[in-house]
Amino acid sequence: MASRTAPDSLRLVQDLVNTLDIETGEDALTVDGGLGAFLHDHGVPAGHGEETALGELQELREALREVCLAHTAGTVVPEPAARTLDRLLAAAPLVLAVRPDGGAALRPAAGLGGAAYLTALVAAGIATAVAERTWTRLKACEAHDCRWVFYDRSPAGRSRWCTMAVCGSRAKMRTYRARRAESE
Repeated sequence: MASRTAPDSLRLVQDLVNTLDIETGEDALTVDGGLGAFLHDHGVPAGHGEETALGELQELREALREVCLAHTAGTVVPEPAARTLDRLLAAAPLVLAVRPDGGAALRPAAGLGGAAYLTALVAAGIATAVAERTWTRLKACEAHDCRWVFYDRSPAGRSRWCTMAVCGSRAKMRTYRARRAESE
């Protein structure tokens, strides 16, 4: 089976959304030292607003999960999630940095820290993914008790579950049982 890990441009989005395990309720950001470790692991400079970052990152995480669910279902992003993203992204400006080789990349504006810095990194990754036409392949599992974010590498781009062996199998079994009960 192909890897469900997102390409580099979307890895931060995938990592952030998957900090909450819906099935168990475990939030990797709220465990002791979890938020600091997550920020450090993703390049947020030390000492930049960790104490205020938790709530904003949880908000960002859930809005991004809604976008990924919309990608899975092929629907529009729900209005509350779109408004949340608009608000958080507005507080996380990007600048265009020209590299010595003549290329260019988006990066967080100077002076950002904590959640705003991480949000700017997310925005830069999404912008790159949109340009690469890979953004809509970042999806959330359709299973209500899962919602794990995965990267859809299938040729048709129609995957609905994080893994066919677990969530897909459970969904198909529920459908089978419902049809069987209906016919009896």
